[in-house]
Amino acid sequence: MKLGTGLFTCQRRPDDDRSMTDIYDEMLELGEAIDDAGLDSAWVSEHHFADDGYLPATMPSLGALAARTDDVEIGTCIALAPLYDPVRLAEDAATVDLLSDGRLTLGLAIGSNPAEFEAFGVPREERVDRLMDTTNVLRGAWSEGPLDYDAEFHDVSPDVSVTPNPESDVPVMFGGSAKPAVRRAARTADAWCAPSALSIEGVRKRKEDIENVREEEGLDDDFDVYVLQHGFVADSREEAWETMKSGYFFIQRRYAEIFSGETVDELDDERKQELKEQAIFGTPEQVAAELETYREALGDDVHFIFRTYHPGIGTDEMVECVERLGDEVAPLVR
Repeated sequence: MKLGTGLFTCQRRPDDDRSMTDIYDEMLELGEAIDDAGLDSAWVSEHHFADDGYLPATMPSLGALAARTDDVEIGTCIALAPLYDPVRLAEDAATVDLLSDGRLTLGLAIGSNPAEFEAFGVPREERVDRLMDTTNVLRGAWSEGPLDYDAEFHDVSPDVSVTPNPESDVPVMFGGSAKPAVRRAARTADAWCAPSALSIEGVRKRKEDIENVREEEGLDDDFDVYVLQHGFVADSREEAWETMKSGYFFIQRRYAEIFSGETVDELDDERKQELKEQAIFGTPEQVAAELETYREALGDDVHFIFRTYHPGIGTDEMVECVERLGDEVAPLVR
C-alpha cells in the first residue's frame, strides 16, 4: 500500500486572521514535511470564486510544491477539466512534470458546481464530453509531433505541436463514484480515485468493475486505484478527533454548498455523526489497523490518500500529524 496526504485547499475560515500568503506558506511547509516524512504523495484540490479562498490555481501550486520537494508524487485531486483550455493545461502540466522530474499525476473530473460553470461560460451539460475532449488533447499534446486531434470544444489546429513535452506521459487519473464515471476511468484513464464518501465495500465493487471492464476490452497496461479518506493521527482517538473536527466540518459544509449551489449555514447532527464514522483517526496503531482493512479488501497495490489537511486547525498540528503518518503509520501498512 502506498500512502499519501493532502488535499491542500488553502481555505481561510472566518475565525482565521492569517493572510492568504500565510496560508499558502503553510501549504509549502506541509509539502516539505510530507516529502521529509517519506510519504508517497501530496495533492492539491480546486474550486473557484469561493469566499474562503479555496485554491483555484492547481498548476502554479504544484510548481511551487515541485520546487520545495524532491521525491514525493504531486498531483491534482481533482482538477475540473471542463473549465480548462486543454492546450494550456497540457503545457502547464508538462512544465510542472519537468520541474518535478516526472513526479506529476493529473487528476481530472467533470465538476458539479453550477456557479462555476456559469461564471466560466461552460454549459454544464457538456461536462462529460469536455472531460473526454480534454483528455484526448492532453494525450495528443504530450506525444511527439503534431497534436493530430481535432478538438471538439477548442479552436486549435491538429497540426500544432505543443511544447514542452514531459519526459514521459503524465498519468491521468479520473475521479467519480457513479458507474459511468468509474467505467469511463477504466477505459480511458491511467488511474481512478475513489471519493471519501464511498465505503470500503463500495470501493471494492468499483475496483472489481474496473478490472472486469479492462479485461473485456483487452486493456492490460498499468492502472492504479487511489482511495481518498479524511483523518488524523495523534496520541489518542479523542485527541485526534478534537484536533481535526473543526476543519473537517468546515470543509464538509463548504462542499455541501459547492455541490448543491446553495448556502449551508451548519451541518446537522446526523450529518456530523455520519462524517465522524466515515473518517479514520486515532493513534498510529489505530489508524494503521483501519488502513489494513482497505488492504484486505482491495489488495496491496492501492494508493491511499489520507486527507490530513483541515483548514485552520494549526500548522504545527498538521506537520506533526504528517511526521507521525510517515514515521509510525507507514511502516505498519507498507
